[in-house]
Amino acid sequence: MKLPLTALSCLLFLSACASSPRVADSVARVETGAAMTFILVRHAEKAADGSNDPPLTDAGRARAQALAQRLSPVPVIAVYTTAFQRTRQTATPTAQEHGLPLITYDAKQPATEFAALLRERHAGQTVLVVGHSNTVPDIAAALCACQVAPMSEAEYDRLTTVRVDASGRAVLEVGRQ
Repeated sequence: MKLPLTALSCLLFLSACASSPRVADSVARVETGAAMTFILVRHAEKAADGSNDPPLTDAGRARAQALAQRLSPVPVIAVYTTAFQRTRQTATPTAQEHGLPLITYDAKQPATEFAALLRERHAGQTVLVVGHSNTVPDIAAALCACQVAPMSEAEYDRLTTVRVDASGRAVLEVGRQ
């Protein structure tokens, strides 16, 4: 079921409030022509296998499924991940739920460049971005032109949403999955 943007906004706001208190709120001006929503998460729990590209643990796979279920009613139009299997495995259930391919982005690309690309490509749309503890806060900050708290290596449940209205006003919401 596809929801209009106002219903989407209410749904995401209520789900964030229901799962946890609002952690951060910030307003900024961002160049835009249509409302858009960016949902950002860190990859789910990864195996401690000593490799540079570990897979998800059982808990991580369960978290990825829960994210897909939570975003099922949300009209996600694109799903971005890095090339690492932990981000791809986190994003895959949501992408499958919406019939979307995974779009790979470079984790080393400057956050401001990636945010500009997202805003340019997805005016009027809702996008999921799965990244890393050292990239998600910077991408969110670049999207909202606001400060975003750093993410620890042990934090897997932060759900960051940046909403940009048609006038360019951005609002940051931080909740828990």
